[in-house]
Formats: sequence, structure tokens, C-alpha cells
Amino acid sequence: MPRLLRAMGLLGLLLVAHAAAAEKLRLVADAWPPFTDINLANGGLATDIVSTALRRAGYTTEFEQVPWARAILGVDEGRYDVLVNAWFTHERTMIGEFSNEYLLNRVRFLKRKDNPITFNNLKDLHPYPIAIVRGYAYSNAFDSDAQLQKVPVHSFSMAVRMLAAGRVALTAEDEYVARYNLNLETQGVRDSVEFLPRSLSENPLHILVSLKNPDHAQIVASFDREIAAMKADGSYDKLFRQHGL
Repeated sequence: MPRLLRAMGLLGLLLVAHAAAAEKLRLVADAWPPFTDINLANGGLATDIVSTALRRAGYTTEFEQVPWARAILGVDEGRYDVLVNAWFTHERTMIGEFSNEYLLNRVRFLKRKDNPITFNNLKDLHPYPIAIVRGYAYSNAFDSDAQLQKVPVHSFSMAVRMLAAGRVALTAEDEYVARYNLNLETQGVRDSVEFLPRSLSENPLHILVSLKNPDHAQIVASFDREIAAMKADGSYDKLFRQHGL
């Protein structure tokens, strides 16, 4: 009997360990500070929000940072369970299930404080040179407007320095990305620029759970439930403060 009990106990432990391993989710994203970056606390704001919500739902997680194309391919092939930072497209519904929005990306223009530019529609901006990052998608209307004076640059840091120096009249970036990067600039640059009130575009951010994971629907439902609970109990806003946003 003692041997039988020990064997049953060992079997129980193995089953528990197997269940725990089955609940471990492989998270993936590219480097996009302050949202996702292995060099930031808890992998960045978005990674922290996502892993916290999933932990509250009973999952354990591990996070890997890879280039965007590899992340998408990995979700498609089932090597990763959860893409942390996905904007909705119909094409992506073929490889994963989207959660509800858990964060909103607002792309906003920045100008020099001493420049009285106003923005109600894109025609208002036709007279002004605008620094844009090569390869970046801002909005369909902005990207397709051939009358805008777009000045391609390598990075937001270069764009905002050109703006501060008066070499361009405007630049644009996601608000949180801009605030994060402005904190890395000199006081002179930070003090010379400001956001225009109106957003150029707003894009809801979701997780995308691989359809190769048989529990994808349950993972999404659990995540959505916990995000709602985090917003209700204040822990969602607390994460923003912890990341300085």
C-alpha cells in the first residue's frame, strides 16, 4: 500500500507539472519602446500589461524579442502563442485570434512651441515641411497625400532634432513613443517642442493568439476578462505610472 500511495503521489505531481507546462505561453514581439523592449522593465509597457493579465488568468509566460517578420511567421507556424503588439488586419485573422483593444496608439504631430501651426485637416499642413521616418505608416490619408512636404529621415530622434533646430515645421509619432524618446533628448530639445491637440490617427492595440494553439479562444477570453478587471481595480493605470507614462 505505501508503494501504491507513493506511486499515485508521484503520478499526481507529474500531472500537475504537465498541466503547468501546458499553461505556459510563449509571448513574442519586436523592439518597439516603450511598448516592447527586452532592455526595459518587464519587457516594456505592453509586454508588462499582457503578461500581467495572462498571469492573473492563470497562465505563465515567457517573452522573446525578434524582428517583426519573424514574430508574425512564428505565430503563423505556432512557434509562438501570443503576439503582444498587433494592430488589426483581416489578413492576420487567418493566423490568429485578436483580443479586444487593450491599449490605444495615437499618432500625433509635434511642432515648435513658437510656431503657430494649427491642424484641422491635412490640407492645413500642405505649406509645411514634415519630417517622417522612412518605412513608417502614419495613416492611409497621410501616406497617400502627395501634396504634403514629407522629409524622410532615419529615426524619430533625428526628426525631433531637426524640428527643434527649425529645419522642418512638423514631425509625427505615436504619443507614447514620442514621450519616451523625448526623455532621451536634451532639455533644450524637450523644451522647444509640443504636441498639436488633434491626433493624425488612432490604432487600437491587441494581442494576437496563434490559431495553432488549441486553446486560443479561451486565452483571448481570459485575457479580455482580466484587462477589464485590471482597469476596474486600478492596476492597469498603475502599470502606466510604473513605466513613467
